[in-house]
Amino acid sequence: MDKEREYIEFEEGIFGFEDRKKFIPIMLEEDSDAVLYLQSLEEEELSFVIMNPFMLKEDYEPVLGEDDYKALDASSPEDLSYYVFCVVGDTVGESKVNLKCPIVVNHVNRKARQVILDSEEYGFRHLLKEFKGGEA
Repeated sequence: MDKEREYIEFEEGIFGFEDRKKFIPIMLEEDSDAVLYLQSLEEEELSFVIMNPFMLKEDYEPVLGEDDYKALDASSPEDLSYYVFCVVGDTVGESKVNLKCPIVVNHVNRKARQVILDSEEYGFRHLLKEFKGGEA
């Protein structure tokens, strides 16, 4: 089954959902990872909206710790993709993203991990209207 082949696995789960480990990313636009649904394979009702942070903030520079690279079994930063959770508001511009705690996916082995960045620049709630192209 395609879903089984394409799922990503969070060994430690996602913050607040530690018992859910397997998710499948679903593209909203073909061949674009700008916005995706992250659908739990273990609980049909559980899904999240995630976004590619580099589409919002070109100079986004997440720095991972050694433990994160080990947990992801990553041999190179090029093996990794980053996504941020989006809380959908009444309007697109009022929707918020969490740049502080991205999920990191090793696209080689499909391991994933949510991390907390040690940077004061990134917060838990950035309005989409703060970024270029964000609608008010």
